[in-house]
Amino acid sequence: MNKRRAILFIILFVLVSLTAIIIFKKVGRRVLIKPGGKVSASRMLAHARQLESGGNLIEAKNIYQKMIEEYPNASSVMNWQRKIDELNIRILFSPTITPGSILYEIKPGDTLAKIAKEFKTTVELIMKSNGITSEKINPGRKIKVLTAPFSIVVYKSQNILLLKTNEEVLKTYIVSTGKNNSTPVGTFNIINKLPNPTWFKAGTVVPPNSPQNILGSRWMGFNLSGYGIHGTTEPQSLGKQVTLGCVRMSNADVEELYTIVPIGTEVTVLD
Repeated sequence: MNKRRAILFIILFVLVSLTAIIIFKKVGRRVLIKPGGKVSASRMLAHARQLESGGNLIEAKNIYQKMIEEYPNASSVMNWQRKIDELNIRILFSPTITPGSILYEIKPGDTLAKIAKEFKTTVELIMKSNGITSEKINPGRKIKVLTAPFSIVVYKSQNILLLKTNEEVLKTYIVSTGKNNSTPVGTFNIINKLPNPTWFKAGTVVPPNSPQNILGSRWMGFNLSGYGIHGTTEPQSLGKQVTLGCVRMSNADVEELYTIVPIGTEVTVLD
């Protein structure tokens, strides 16, 4: 008799526990889901942050994109978009294989420069996305190589630069463009890239790292003499039309862009 009571007690305890769990889940779901079946923005944000902390960057990015789609009028939309930009660059600079990249096995006789030329990418991006710290590479190692082309679009009226791959915008940068609308409109190509450029100003030579060298830490020249994208010693001027016609970025931003885009990259400048 006592044994039967004990069994009945255990069964009753299990049933009560299961009922409590079901009730808790239903109540919790009411709190976390908005009317109409949408998950609350705060819940989605917590989920995105959890995914990011666990290294699931692509999944985290997808959550932020869904937040923007479902809550386009939220006050935090711009913050969510900036987070997507940040995650895009982190994914790009990681070994994660994504659409537009391949897993390449290094062959005897390969160099980073040779691989970069073959796939129309940059040595810097190959090194960055694979954690390579030396240009010495070993045959047999498999590395991530970007194969999708990048392009750049500059909007003068908004003083922004978009980095794109195919039709996806990877990141939006704040830039400065030419005063008196002097930045030329059209489609150009990057034909040269220089780290720590010297500025040849009206017959004078301004060396790299000089406070007077307005080119900053990087130069990417167009196939239109005298024009290009460069850094700055005057970051406070970003977002304004103040240059002599070039596109000016912060040094940190231009160094990031320099790492990503190869010579030949198309640049479209629009009003």
